Amino acid sequence: MAGAAAAVAALVPSPATAAPPPSATRGRRRMQDLTHTFRVDFPVFAIGEEPTRRTSVTIEEDGYYLQEWTFYEHTATHMDAPGHFSPGGRLAPDITVGELLVPAVVVDIAARAATDPDTRVTVEDLLSFERRHGRIPKRAAVLMHSGWQARADDPDAYRGVDAEGVLHFPGFDAEAAEWLVRRRGITAIGVDTLSLDPGTSTTFDTHVMLLGADRYGLENLANLDRIPPRGAGLIVGLVPWEEGSGGPCRVLAQW
Repeated sequence: MAGAAAAVAALVPSPATAAPPPSATRGRRRMQDLTHTFRVDFPVFAIGEEPTRRTSVTIEEDGYYLQEWTFYEHTATHMDAPGHFSPGGRLAPDITVGELLVPAVVVDIAARAATDPDTRVTVEDLLSFERRHGRIPKRAAVLMHSGWQARADDPDAYRGVDAEGVLHFPGFDAEAAEWLVRRRGITAIGVDTLSLDPGTSTTFDTHVMLLGADRYGLENLANLDRIPPRGAGLIVGLVPWEEGSGGPCRVLAQW
């Protein structure tokens, strides 16, 4: 617990200094929200999984405001816990604090994705990243920036669905995910698309490999172009949903 407390202290300001004036933080730490607003029209992986909400209580009639939501766990910015694909795998309450506070690196494939929506992060992309930015740190979350956030207001474009109903968007190659687990000892991978696997996948090999190795994934991340390729710390605000296969979370970067 002492180690977890130290990690929190290193990444998050204390309550007494959580909101100093901008002039006091100039030249110090920066933070970036990597989370999409949770909304009923956010693109979903499969038609029929859209969340719903209604206003149950109003200030005008009841003196306070309350909404009722219905949604699948894997909606908007969220985590895939190991148990999402791995039988007997850990679930949301089992993810440790130390796994939610990790170094972040961003692998940028946006230029390639602009002309090839089926592209994927490969081992060569990871080696190229290391040649330019240094070795991927142990325990890191390795995040794919494909530029897909720009499509988030258009569900059809974000899903990349074609006339046959096949989805097209970038993801991680399973071999790259395995390389990161075996060679670099990462904690997680993350994407700015609907799935860790490319949209054309029907076998979800990246999910099977990563979650089967007791790591987790983050999907539908935002603003990855606004954080440095390395040097940021990732803060994953996962709710420990009972028996949760993952779930929506607030994801922040600090550097």
